Amino acid sequence: MTSAPARVAVLTIVAGRHDHLRGQVAGLTLSRRLPDLHVIASMGDDDITAGRVEGLTGPWRTEVVPVDVGELGLPLAQARNVAAARAEELGADLLVLLDVDCIPGPDLVGTYATHALGPDRPPSPAIWCGDVAYLPPLEPGERLDLDRLAERGRHREDRVLLGPGETLREDDLRMFWSLSFAMTPDDFRAAGGFCADYVGYGGEDTDFAQAVAAAGGSLTWVGGATAYHQHHESTSPPVQHLEAVVRNAGVFHDRWGWWPMEGWLTAFEERGLARVGADGRWEVAR
Repeated sequence: MTSAPARVAVLTIVAGRHDHLRGQVAGLTLSRRLPDLHVIASMGDDDITAGRVEGLTGPWRTEVVPVDVGELGLPLAQARNVAAARAEELGADLLVLLDVDCIPGPDLVGTYATHALGPDRPPSPAIWCGDVAYLPPLEPGERLDLDRLAERGRHREDRVLLGPGETLREDDLRMFWSLSFAMTPDDFRAAGGFCADYVGYGGEDTDFAQAVAAAGGSLTWVGGATAYHQHHESTSPPVQHLEAVVRNAGVFHDRWGWWPMEGWLTAFEERGLARVGADGRWEVAR
């Protein structure tokens, strides 16, 4: 008697960015190993929740789960937890979490499944991370060409880049970034999921990695699981997320005893936007 094949779920959290989500779904359809399930956590996106956005389905089950949004901003951490819980309820053996801006390369799903569900297991809870290549902005009138992703994508020089089939254990779990990673549901739960105290932009990735490390877990880079990040405008430091970054930095400090995102906090301070208060904590400069 043979066991049933493993079920792989891709999880995406979204609020807007419909074209980028369509690009992700289009990339999934070209996967050599198709996912069995795509869970889309809709953070206050009424069009996604109501099914009014076309081009979001494929030859797999698509499940949209709504996530309430409060006054403080998008619940990025909680949305990932909601998506993971729903995927596990539907029988997923592997969770592949992809940022809405990321298009999976043709081998991403299969490569994650091969390693994360294979016999050679690093310490649990185990995170598996592929590489991310960044696409240039589309020219006016230009359409996304899925056949040219590898040609046009560029990798950051400060990130690990491995060949297909290669893996590398990462000693510094602060290098974790949630654009593209995979975990089993058991490992995700063993890490405690993402801390829902983080609301809005910043800090939840670093916190999650710290929780994995505290639980005795591991981060492993995986070659061949390439994701292609679709361009969008960004600023550094992210002044549009000032209050969230400062607030979430405080949440992190309360949990772990040190300040994350120090580069951004210092840059905010230099611009007169944030400061260290009399109590030694970062605060928004009023």
